[in-house]
Amino acid sequence: MIRYEWNEIPWRKLEIKTFKLQKRIYRAMQQDNIKLVHKLQRLMLASTSARILATRKVSQDNRGRKTAGIDGKIALTQRERMNLALSINLKGRSKPLRRIWIAKSGTNEKRPLGIPTIEDRAKQAPPPPPPPPPPP
Repeated sequence: MIRYEWNEIPWRKLEIKTFKLQKRIYRAMQQDNIKLVHKLQRLMLASTSARILATRKVSQDNRGRKTAGIDGKIALTQRERMNLALSINLKGRSKPLRRIWIAKSGTNEKRPLGIPTIEDRAKQAPPPPPPPPPPP
């Protein structure tokens, strides 16, 4: 089922494919075609490209990637990243958050901070920004 290894993925191709689907959703919204919007949104949720890009964002590109949730996972290998991307299931409940208390600036009070697992971060990851235009 796996076509590529993590380090061989054509990232630009995935970004373009995901962006085109986002653009189709936007156009359908502009035309008030709610039925098509829902159909395209379901297509986006099932998209392997979007799941792989979300996994890349939370496991490689994100500054907070070295903060473990309750599962204790911090750094993922390339194989673990690919397995995570292909196994993301948006149905069901998310795991509990790891709660830590951080100091508020200017006072002695502390505020709670919840840290989700890497899988839950990938589920919540916003879609990637549009790809830059190709060089001339």
